[in-house]
Amino acid sequence: MIVTNKKNVFFHVGTGKTGSTFLQHQVFPKFEGIYYIKHTRYKKAKKIIDATNFTKYLVSSEFDQQLESEVKSFSSKFPQTIPIIVFRRHDSYIASQYKRFVKNGFTGGFLDFFDLENDQGYFKKHDLDYCRQIRILEKYFDQKPLVLFYQNLKNDTSGFIKTLTKLLDVSINYQKLNVKKRHVSYSEKQLKAILFIGKYINMKKRRIFKNGLLHFFWRLYLGSIRYSTLHIAKCIPESFFGSQALIPENELEKVRNYYRNDWEQCLVYPI
Repeated sequence: MIVTNKKNVFFHVGTGKTGSTFLQHQVFPKFEGIYYIKHTRYKKAKKIIDATNFTKYLVSSEFDQQLESEVKSFSSKFPQTIPIIVFRRHDSYIASQYKRFVKNGFTGGFLDFFDLENDQGYFKKHDLDYCRQIRILEKYFDQKPLVLFYQNLKNDTSGFIKTLTKLLDVSINYQKLNVKKRHVSYSEKQLKAILFIGKYINMKKRRIFKNGLLHFFWRLYLGSIRYSTLHIAKCIPESFFGSQALIPENELEKVRNYYRNDWEQCLVYPI
């Protein structure tokens, strides 16, 4: 998979809720034989590659709805880049995204977030079209993408990492690798509590102060409300929040069926 240019660039484009944080913090920094540009330096990645003389680079970020614009921008400078994308089965992906958004202040129901029938949700139907995402990568980069799967990372972490090291032609010291989960999954009860509080307090992550110090205290304030709510919710009886599921199972089944062909095509994409 190595190109013949002087500088070989691999670009991990995410997407969200597919193990990106684990890869960015626990795996990519441990790779040997490649210069890793972490996600916090992504905006400077093109300048860093231009200003340094390593033979191989790994750039990582996390895109969902911004995928095409970011890929187009990056490819204008490095069209020979080999993109890396990780997919998660559609129903599992959109459920996890919704939970993340709720935790961060989204106050609508699941259908406000993803509306398969009318396509009026925050996420649109094309945002879950994985074959479309592959076509975007093929369109802007000269190299075919490396298509990997979250379920493989989850079920066989070591095997997933071995596959990745082989594809990138790098090595890793497994003794230095921490494969423990980085993020805690919040219960349905805790997320319902966040939705309830969100009716009265806007907890969406946003910047309202230009001053860095004021913005820091603003984030601290919102974080204290968010995590206090999540903690207190553990002590509240389930009955307080009602019996309605946070995400109706029949809606997830609709998503799974609607994208079944898209998922099957991704599974057989050659790498």
